Amino acid sequence: MKKTFREKFIARCGAKVKKHKWLKFPVTIYMTAVLLVYYTGLRLAANGKRYSCAVLLMLFMVVSSSFAAPESLAGQGAALSPDGAQLAAEQEVNEAEVAIIEIETEDMDTYDDVALLSEVELDTYTLDEILESNSDYRNLVETTENEVENAEGSDYSDYEFDSSDWRLILVNKQHSIPEDYTFPLGTITGSMQCDERILEELLAMMQAARADGVDLVVCSPYRDYNRQTYLFERRITRYMNAGMSYMDAYKTASMSVTSPNASEHRIGLAIDFYSSSYMKLDTGFADTEAGKWLAAHSYEYGFILRYPEGKEYITGIGYEPWHFRYVGVEAATVITEKEITLEEFWEDL
Repeated sequence: MKKTFREKFIARCGAKVKKHKWLKFPVTIYMTAVLLVYYTGLRLAANGKRYSCAVLLMLFMVVSSSFAAPESLAGQGAALSPDGAQLAAEQEVNEAEVAIIEIETEDMDTYDDVALLSEVELDTYTLDEILESNSDYRNLVETTENEVENAEGSDYSDYEFDSSDWRLILVNKQHSIPEDYTFPLGTITGSMQCDERILEELLAMMQAARADGVDLVVCSPYRDYNRQTYLFERRITRYMNAGMSYMDAYKTASMSVTSPNASEHRIGLAIDFYSSSYMKLDTGFADTEAGKWLAAHSYEYGFILRYPEGKEYITGIGYEPWHFRYVGVEAATVITEKEITLEEFWEDL
């Protein structure tokens, strides 16, 4: 029977070792290396088609990715010449920087609720209309204003907060709205609603703003699941149309519009404001009289600036000087004085 290469090779090496005992170690290493190459070759020969297909698939992915690169870069701000050739970008920016630039530089269409004013039937009311339509709360508002005056300078550093307090519920990307969460809906005016339990303080704050000559307009209080879903998916579609993948679009969209299960608007505790003289929900609102008044006085009525500047790495949301969240006067005072976020406040509970 004809011997195989393996058998011949082992026999030849064995003869060498018998003849020269000192060659045992180097010959063993040599045999191992040669046989390793031999068996690898046999395996490649036996599975040639399979490995060829794998190599061809990898080449196809590399080639297709190179063709997709110009479109991807275009979606991130890189320019293309008329004939489709990619022009050199002035500087490299990462994905997070692109998202922030887009959020900060978009015009009035940036914020979905403002854009929706021209797309759906969304009622808007002036501060006077809201206060006049809530005459039943007038006595309560006066009571709240007196409480605010009496509470000025109060120290809540030793106040014992309860993590189960409905006013302090934490809703964000990591903490979804509990499935069994319920609350009483109250009407601000017309179709505008919020958690009924914050109406007194909300109306008192608007009354105080009017007394100080500040014009506040409630833009977006409570939103139901369907509307929040529409807003979120609308933003995702917008980024995908600009060339982003779905996952990149999802992450970027979530920096400015929260997903349905992570939205404070759905629990009726978040209110967006603008003024009749500045009907934009962008960072410029912080420099308006209304924006400055809210930043200085909202805590007196239990509201906090929910997404402050410089805290994006904690909240996961870009700076929104128009978005205020009710947490109660005690917590709002502590959060405002310490210049922290609701997430940071929860760490001490």
